[in-house]
Order: sequence, then structure tokens, then C-alpha cells
Amino acid sequence: MPERQESFITSILPFMVMCVGMFIALLDIQIVASSLQDIGGGLSAAQDQIGWVQTSYLVAEIIVIPLSGWLTRVFSTRWLFTFSAAGFTLASMLCGFAWSIESMIVFRALQGLLGASMIPTVFTSSFHYFQGPRRVYAAAVVGSIASIAPTLGPVIGGWITDTLNWHWSFYVNVIPGTIITILVALLVKIDKADPSLLKGADYIGMVLMAVSLGTAEYVLEEGTRWNWFDDATISNGAIIASVTLVLFVIRSLTYAQPVVDFRAFGNRNFAIGCFLSFVTGIGIFATIYLTPLFLGYVRGYDAFQTGVAVFSTGVASMVGVPVYIFLAKRFDTRWLMMFGLASFGASMWSFSAITSQWGAAQLLLPQIFRGFPQVFAVAPSVNLGLGSLPPERLKYASGLFNTMRNLGGAVGIAICGAILNDRTNFHFLTIASHLTPQNEAAMRLLDNVGQRYGQLPGAVDDGHAAALKQLWQLAYREASTMAYADAFLVIMVAFVIATALVPFLRNVTPKAPPPDAH
Repeated sequence: MPERQESFITSILPFMVMCVGMFIALLDIQIVASSLQDIGGGLSAAQDQIGWVQTSYLVAEIIVIPLSGWLTRVFSTRWLFTFSAAGFTLASMLCGFAWSIESMIVFRALQGLLGASMIPTVFTSSFHYFQGPRRVYAAAVVGSIASIAPTLGPVIGGWITDTLNWHWSFYVNVIPGTIITILVALLVKIDKADPSLLKGADYIGMVLMAVSLGTAEYVLEEGTRWNWFDDATISNGAIIASVTLVLFVIRSLTYAQPVVDFRAFGNRNFAIGCFLSFVTGIGIFATIYLTPLFLGYVRGYDAFQTGVAVFSTGVASMVGVPVYIFLAKRFDTRWLMMFGLASFGASMWSFSAITSQWGAAQLLLPQIFRGFPQVFAVAPSVNLGLGSLPPERLKYASGLFNTMRNLGGAVGIAICGAILNDRTNFHFLTIASHLTPQNEAAMRLLDNVGQRYGQLPGAVDDGHAAALKQLWQLAYREASTMAYADAFLVIMVAFVIATALVPFLRNVTPKAPPPDAH
């Protein structure tokens, strides 16, 4: 067999198959973004419940991804990925069958729980399959998938929902999921299973980690709804999350075989890389959450219109990939990363000029400016963060690294939800305080609407009520729009901080891990 053909079968093909699995796992985080209104309407869900359709998936992934290093050693990369793909496919079908918002949240959590391991195993497998300069290409592929897949989610989900219905946003995973399950079982041969590790596993640490991450996300998501620490449940949740996190860190640092290797944070590149991964998670996931929500609730767009409006981000992201590959072979990737983070932050500043009249045309340039540099912000961190670690620590560190990105996404969505709620109320009260008899424009609006309704017999009172309702709707629309602008500015600040940290990264040349390190 020619060497090139053998290389394709033993390295490129299995890596491609695993990348497709990673792609659909990441795609599904945001595939419902354009369809949130349709799902909410179909399942009779309140607006403050809809965010959990995305957040439950992210939280489940956050819990499992750090475990992936240990799970890979127990079951092997081959069988863990196979089980993960099969479980993800089954859970996707269950999501399509959901009959209530509660069942949807449970099935989405199951989908994230079972499919999570596909993400970090691709990161570590890229170090196994590709050596030397070829890792630039592998890092670009992995990084572009990590940034493009969530971006394309709303576009694909919106088109499917408009063409068929929201159920098919989940059924669409069944065929590719089945094919991936079969091909991975046949093609991937990286390491061997070691079931003996089940004996000395840190099960207490796993429980502490799950409780800490789960309750922390609950506090972030529900805090604004219940007025934060004025509510006993939120206060207790915050205490539980804090205590279990401290216990988990202590346990991980003192246990012989910890589930998460916190000692990896002693490596400066890895520590900074994790923070940058956290910030890019905030940027990618939170903005994809905010934009469709704005288009749906402020502009009244349907799922397909929303998908078309955000499509430019995905196109710009794909255009950025070959440009990054070309530049990464010629320039220090740290400066490319700085460009990516700074550009993303600048795009958030341009988003902060948003008005209630913005649609696809007005969003075009800000979204291109956001989409193009995504791969520049994500891809370099793979080599700079993970590539700086000793091979024997790579697997466990990859889970922690990927957790930070997804944790950033979950935290970003929760914080943005809180900002929208709090700042909408703040801006509404500010606007309302100016709607007094001294405000001539407001009085003219009340008079005009009241006169139109008042021309009907006995409709004078109805005309006045209709005028007040219209004025309230206008005030709320503008207050809500201003809250979206505030959320984008907060994301911008995070990227300014992240950009300033890039010069502290050391440039590294990743070494190939030994065969048993994967």
C-alpha cells in the first residue's frame, strides 16, 4: 500500500470522522438558537425558561468534559468516542420527542452528557495523528470547528425549523451520528482500554465537581429571576457551589489519581490558555445567544429570517480558516491570536451601537468583523496552551482546557441573561421617568392614537388605553435594545483583558506524545 494512501487510512480519515463528531456536538449547542421561540411556543415555555434549552446542554458538557481524560484511559479513545456518538444520537431523538419544556431540558442535558467526550478526545487525538508542521493544519481544523460549529448552529437550525419544524433540528443528527458511531469503531486505533483504573478512581471528586458546577450554573441562571441572594434557594446554592468547589480543588491536589489535574495550572501557558479559552467561550456562545434573541423578541423575526440574518458570521468564520493557515506558517501565532481577540472585542463595541431597527443589513459588517477572527482567537490556544505540556499530562489537561471554553459559554449566557433582565428594567424606568406631560412627543403620540380609537362610538376610554399600551411597548422595546447594547459592552471588556494577556504566553513547539498517552 502506498505511503500516502496508508497515511490517509490510518491518520487523516479517522481524524476527519472524529472531527465530524466534534462538529455536530458543538453545533448542537446553538442549533436551537434561532428556534427558541418556536420551541418555547411548542412546549408552552416561559421566556425565562427557554435559556435552559441551551444552558442544560452546556452544563452537562461541562461536567463530563473534565472526566474525558480518565474515561479515555479506562475505555480507550476508540470505544469512548463510539459510546459518546451513539449516546448523543439516541439523546437527539429523545429531544425531538420532547413533550414539555421540562422533558426537553432533561433530554438536552442527556444529549450534552453523552456527547461531551467527543470534543476533548479530538483535541488530544490531533497530537497523536499529526507531528511537526502538520500540527498547524490540525490546530487550525480543530480551532475552526470549535468556532464555526456554534456559529453555524442558528443558521442550520433556523432553516430546518422554517422548512420542516423544530423537532427536525434534533432528528437531523440521527443519520450522521449513526455513521460516525460505526466508522469510529472500525477506524480509530490510538490506545488500549485499562479497566483497572476503575478501582482507584476519585469518585468523591467526581461528585464534588458535578455538584459544584451544576449548582453554580443554577445560581447564575436563576439568580436574576429570584432577585439573587434575597432568595434562600439562590443563597444556599451559592454556598454549596463555593464549598464543593473548594473541597474539589483540595481533593484533586491531594488525591493520588485525581479526576482533574489542577497542577497543570502551574504551567503559565496552560493557565493563560485556559483563561483565554474561557473568554472565547463567553464571546462565541453568548453572542450567538444574544443575536437571535434580539432578532426574535425585538424585531419579531421568525426562525429562518433569524438564521439568514446571522449567516454572515458563519461565512466570515470559514473564510478566516485558510487565511489563518497561510499566516500561521509565516508569523508567530501569539500575534495572530492577539489580532483575533482584539478584533472580536472591537466587533462587540460595534454591536453596542445596536438600535431597535437593526436587521440583517445593519448586522452584516459587525458579524463579519466578529466571525472572521474567531479562528485566530481559538486555534493558537490549542498549540500554545496544550502543546506546552508534557505528553503524559496532555489527556487530562485537554479535558480541563475544553471545560473552560464551555464554562465560559455557560457563564456568558447566564450573565447576559441577567444583564438583559436587570438593565431592561433599569432603562425602562429611566425612559418612563421622562414620559411626563412635559414630553411633547409622548403627548402627541397619546393624542394621535387616542383620536384614532376615539372616533368609534363609545371608544374614548379604549383609545386612551390603546395609546398608553403603545407607548409602553415603545418604551420597553427601546429599553430592551439598550440592555442588549450593555451586554455586548460587557463581553467587549472581557476581550480587552484577554488581549492584554497574550504577550505573556511563551511560543512553543509541541512534542509528540508517546502512544500510551492517548
